[in-house]
Amino acid sequence: MKHNIKVKSFIGFSLVYLLLILFGWETIAWFLKPFLLPFLILTVYLHERFSTKKVLITALTLSWIGDIILMFADKGELYFIAGLIAFLLSHISYIILFNKQLKIYLKNSKIIFWVGVTVIVVYLIVMMLLLLPSLGDLKIPVLLYALTISIMLLFALKGFLNWQKPANSYILIGAIVFVASDSLLAFDKFYAPLQYSSFLIMATYLLAQYLIVSGILKLKKK
Repeated sequence: MKHNIKVKSFIGFSLVYLLLILFGWETIAWFLKPFLLPFLILTVYLHERFSTKKVLITALTLSWIGDIILMFADKGELYFIAGLIAFLLSHISYIILFNKQLKIYLKNSKIIFWVGVTVIVVYLIVMMLLLLPSLGDLKIPVLLYALTISIMLLFALKGFLNWQKPANSYILIGAIVFVASDSLLAFDKFYAPLQYSSFLIMATYLLAQYLIVSGILKLKKK
């Protein structure tokens, strides 16, 4: 019950936060942002013990640090780079997390797996071709970040073909939405401004974190 209260609080705060952005009250939303992920962190912390609990908390905490740093991104490029590093480490933590869940070898799903790999590779190539001309000195950091989130998605795909339902779907969809959120951010910053960019980026980001956490906790119930 306590876990449900924390999750519902996260959903409630997230909806309020997104509505504030949607209606143009971003100044108020700015102050609310640091209080969003702690609800998920607390949910995991209070959950019964499982082998990858610390890894999941680490991934969420690094994302939370990245959130706070990026709140000051308009004050200088160093803040953006620092936030990028925090999220890079967060995605590496998610890769470790997903890898530690893998217990069953692929059976008759090799075709799906390789189709997924092809889609991820095409995504990575297209995104970098779009962004590279406008990245300047950030070419290597952004390329490294794009590779990392692609690998994170790859591990989620591999897990999807091995983990129990419905946890596998939660985690894969969460990973896809996370990549979508990062892609929207990169597209908006380096390629062309998007309408409602703040709302779209944060809506997909918060949904992704919720789905991944829910998926991992559902997986542990098995």
